[in-house]
Amino acid sequence: MQEPDIRKILTDYRTIAVVGLSPDPSRPSFEVSHYMQKAGYRIIPVNPACDTVLGERCYRSVTDIPDEVEVVQIFRRSESVPPVVDEAIAKGAKVVWMQLGIKNPEAAAKAEAAGLAVVMDLCMLREHARLRIPPKE
Repeated sequence: MQEPDIRKILTDYRTIAVVGLSPDPSRPSFEVSHYMQKAGYRIIPVNPACDTVLGERCYRSVTDIPDEVEVVQIFRRSESVPPVVDEAIAKGAKVVWMQLGIKNPEAAAKAEAAGLAVVMDLCMLREHARLRIPPKE
């Protein structure tokens, strides 16, 4: 994915379902989500083992979220990505973002074939900070 596409994603979409969001502040999923929340994004945790994370209600799956989801950010092992992509497609998400270190080309191809933008193996926090995305008014 090219830089203008990432800039567009981070500028246009502000609702992020975070699959694998941990309540542990030392975990990357918590750090990235906390940063994005402070930057004005709505974070929706997806973690069946928790009731709330970052002050937000947790959901068992992306498809259990009653509200619109624009970006599905994945903090799961690469081999666990395909069912999450299926949920993102079913939910009508616009983007699947596989966090740094997470790659699944087959799932990415399926998401793209369904019309979703795909970011793979990039840290959302780092990209947001690097591109200096302003808060949405």
